Order: sequence, then structure tokens, then C-alpha cells
Amino acid sequence: MTNPFCELVGVELPLQQAAMTRVSTSAMIAAVSNAGGLGMVAVGRSPLAAVTAQIDELASMTSRPFGAGFIIEYLNPDTFEPIVDRFDIIEFFYAWPDARYVVPGKIVGWQVGSVDEARAAVDVGCGYVIAQGFEGGGHVRGTTPLAELIPAVRDAIGEVPLIASGGIGCAADVRQAIALGADAVRIGTRFVASAESDVHPRYLELLIEASADDAEYTDVFAVGWPDAPQRALASAIALAKADGPDPVGYIGSNPLPRRGTTPPNKHTTGQIEAMALYAGRSVGAVTAVKPVAEIIAELMGASS
Repeated sequence: MTNPFCELVGVELPLQQAAMTRVSTSAMIAAVSNAGGLGMVAVGRSPLAAVTAQIDELASMTSRPFGAGFIIEYLNPDTFEPIVDRFDIIEFFYAWPDARYVVPGKIVGWQVGSVDEARAAVDVGCGYVIAQGFEGGGHVRGTTPLAELIPAVRDAIGEVPLIASGGIGCAADVRQAIALGADAVRIGTRFVASAESDVHPRYLELLIEASADDAEYTDVFAVGWPDAPQRALASAIALAKADGPDPVGYIGSNPLPRRGTTPPNKHTTGQIEAMALYAGRSVGAVTAVKPVAEIIAELMGASS
């Protein structure tokens, strides 16, 4: 059976890796693409030189498709065009869909949190839509559970390829999302806990220990990006709210403000457990650090 998402972006599996700043390494992206899914570069606030270097590195690691994810809040107009020139697939998050970013000749996606936003994405010319359910980790756009959002968005956008995102951590979740009308799934938290991730070892330990109910919706990690609610580990939220040092730590010599948005990577020092330890409700499926290829095999092995 054909799959509209796979046909559109040129992959074998109906699976996309979430673009995650300071988490999505070249090794992770290449592993997702080499396994048949769609790997995604997280542009975030990265300068042009860093993104260009990563693209060059990825070109030596995979010949499969990969794309770039932009957060509108951090999009730099001066570097946007040269970055986009290097990709066939680009997508955007955390702003109302805008035709200015639907670049001719590119496959453009938009991550949305509501039916109205999904309609707007199609209206401005997006080639695919990511519907993010309330269960998702990191920054959360909407308030609707994924099981309600998928069929509603499917009805609203017709045959435009639809990716389901938020709380998907096992093969049963994949099957349910596709049965509800999604063409593919978007995976974040499971890949945060992959062997190819760049996150701090203590962050990994806490993900393994957590249950779904430990992933709480919050607005506490707002320094640097206000009015953008998140889902993170409850223990980190509690510690971030308590009195403590500010900055909470450092990445190299760069200070990290208390309640800031940056998750701790392997080069981070300080009060790791009080930092932005993002996690979706799929964290209950994280039982060990595993290679990306093994995670994808688990997710997709019984999904058809």
C-alpha cells in the first residue's frame, strides 16, 4: 500500500525524527535516515556556519533524505535563504502558518496544535502537516489530546500528508495514530534517549526512571522564550521552581539561566536535574538507552 508521506519526501518508513536543538546530532539524523525514516536538522539559533558544517557532515554519513526544522521565534532572516538552499525539505513550528516561508520548489511542513492552524498551513501551500498532541514533549503548541486531534485534522486537510506527534513511544502508539488517520509519526522523546543523542548522562538516567505521568505540562522554563508552554520531567520542574543558583550551570563557558529553555548536553555542568529536561508522555516507553536503529525497529516492526 502506498503512503503519501513516504512518497512525498522519498523515504521508506512513515516515521520522522523531531528536530531537537542540542539533542539532534548528525549521528542521530543520519541513523534515522539510513534506517528509512526522515532525519531532521534542528536549526534553532545556530549560526549559518554551524548548520552548513552539519549539512556537509551529514552528506558524508547518509545519501538518504533529511530536512531542516525552523522555530519561527529564532529564525534569522539573514541566514534563512542560504540554509534553505541546502535542503529539499523544510518545516516550521510555533507561529501561525505564513506563506512567506513556503519556499517555491521545497517540500514545506508546518507543525500545528489545532484544526484551524492545520487548515491555515494547507491554505498557505504547505505540502504536509504535523499535528502535535498535548502529550508531546518540549514546547507544546496546542491543548488537544492526539487521539482527538488526528481525526479532526485529517477531516480538515483532506489528502495532504499528515504526521502525528506527541506521546508516541511504542508500536501500539504508531498503529493507533495511523488507524486514526495519520500517514506517519513523529518521534522525539524516544530519540532523546538514544545512543546517538547528545544529552547529558543524568538526563538519560532520569528519562529511564520516569513514567508517563512524570512528564508534566508547565511554563517554568521560559527564560529566553516566554509564552511557550512545555512538557518536561516533574522533578526538573520542581527543582527549577525552588531557590537555587543563577546561572544554573554552564555549557562550556556559556552560562545557562535558571529556568532557561536549554536542555543539558554532554558538555553541560551545574545543577543538571534543575534544567529543562523535556519529555513527552511517551517517556514511559523509555527503558534503556538504545541505538536509533533499534528504536525504529521497535516502533515500526509491528506497525503495519
